[in-house]
Amino acid sequence: MALSGIEIFKLLPKTNCKKCGHPTCLAFAMKLAQRQESVDLCPDISEDSRRILGDAAAPPVRPTALGFGSGAVKMGEETVLFRHEKKFVNPCALAVEVKDTLPEDEALRIVNDVLTSGIDRIGQRLEIDAIVVTNASDDPAVFEGLVRAVAAKAPDIPLILSTGDPAAAEAALKIVADKKPLLYGADDSNAELMAKLAVAYDVVLGVRAKGPEALSALTEKIRALGVEDMVIDPGPAGAAEILRDNTLIRRAAVKKNFKPLGYPVITFAQRDDQMLETLIASLCIAKYSSIVVLSGAERWRNLALFTLRQNIYTDPQAPMQVEQKIYNIGEPSEDAPLIVTTNFSLTYFIVSGEVENSRVASRIAIMDCEGMSVLTAWAAGKFTAPRIARFIEESGVGDNLKNRELIIPGYVAILSGALEEKLPGWKITVGPREANALPAFLKTLNR
Repeated sequence: MALSGIEIFKLLPKTNCKKCGHPTCLAFAMKLAQRQESVDLCPDISEDSRRILGDAAAPPVRPTALGFGSGAVKMGEETVLFRHEKKFVNPCALAVEVKDTLPEDEALRIVNDVLTSGIDRIGQRLEIDAIVVTNASDDPAVFEGLVRAVAAKAPDIPLILSTGDPAAAEAALKIVADKKPLLYGADDSNAELMAKLAVAYDVVLGVRAKGPEALSALTEKIRALGVEDMVIDPGPAGAAEILRDNTLIRRAAVKKNFKPLGYPVITFAQRDDQMLETLIASLCIAKYSSIVVLSGAERWRNLALFTLRQNIYTDPQAPMQVEQKIYNIGEPSEDAPLIVTTNFSLTYFIVSGEVENSRVASRIAIMDCEGMSVLTAWAAGKFTAPRIARFIEESGVGDNLKNRELIIPGYVAILSGALEEKLPGWKITVGPREANALPAFLKTLNR
């Protein structure tokens, strides 16, 4: 069970030495209880206490991984119910299913959709993470053939082998065990044989049962058979059951430290209606599924789900930022415009996108404002005339310009006079308020 701050305090040296960075052992204990610090920060703790606190500090949702190498997908490690309490740790994996009842060329077309699903958004590469190969034919030989074809077509994409037949599972594992696939399909009827395969091939086991109560009993049984790493599926039929079961599972793991349910959740979101499937998948992303299985990789759906996932799994207490420096858009000459703005990621990517659309080669001076947007940074005293002037001077960008002209966002036009005083020899031009007006604005500049 998780320990309270007072229980943790009793295990600490109580010297108040401050070596951990906190003023007292009690303050450090409270941080440990909230899982905001590591016990390793205390150099004087006894080994017995370190072991006890290490066990208590283990994430309530067991960490595990799907796949191998740089393409492996991390799952679990979650410690909270709500992202405002603390950042969600590992973004859920989006997987696409291919069934062995499909013609091979159709199955491989879906695999190709997965391989070409990637998009770049706000500096991150977003893509479908895994492929589920399903033994819909109930024929081990057919299943083995499709697994072999998919593995050859997409050697670096993590695989989920979905079958309730231990013979089919073993035939597939012999081909791709080195890729560390997830073996999904263990239930009450085949638990011992599937557990044996998971242990023998050292893979994560997907366990399914109807509802959290039956699922917890089954995971305890399988854990006793030597399987440590699992993902769990409570078999919800619709959106209401997904919300109910996933919430009960996460709450039991996080609030009660209930180990039999302390595993990542896999949810099959496929529906005949693509829009309904997308809505179901959105619910799964928002409410605790670690793997969401889809029927296809249509680009319109990918964009919606990738964006939702990216937003939910960012840290709400730490704005996304880009590096402070001068960014070249195109191949700017000494006459190219120079635009200054803040380092909030969304600001940078919107502004750079509009400058690219203008086809006017330009320079964008991105200033470190702790990830704040323009108006927020100005109000907080981070985007002021003295700070902007110092950044521009220290960057040396003026040495590359024939006409020293700095374009500032229209929302901070009030800074133009002060900037002209702080940057002698520079012309300060007030740009548009909204980024979407930049293309027209840049084309009107006299160069």
